[in-house]
Amino acid sequence: MPISLSAKKSNRKSLKNRKVNIIWKNKYKEVVKKFLLKPTKEGLKEVYSIIDKLKKHFIFHKNKASRLKAKFARKLKSLAKDVKPASKKVVKKTSKTSKTSKKSVK
Repeated sequence: MPISLSAKKSNRKSLKNRKVNIIWKNKYKEVVKKFLLKPTKEGLKEVYSIIDKLKKHFIFHKNKASRLKAKFARKLKSLAKDVKPASKKVVKKTSKTSKTSKKSVK
């Protein structure tokens, strides 16, 4: 139990901050669950937005925020590679050889 006035105030402040942090983290969890069920670019934007807000409010460290953003971007990119459109044709590129004649200089 805190004894001094500053310790009591610090205790009140930490309890208030804890409630706010829990609210933010719950919003983050909801957005991430929705994104993981159906990954889309719009969902990725929402995830980026909430991660940036958590970073701004000092709930997530800046390195953790960038790591999470990269993780979700990789998730979306890997799913995009798995689904390839059938109408896209693959054209094999061949190297062009130049046909230059060499003139001999005497």
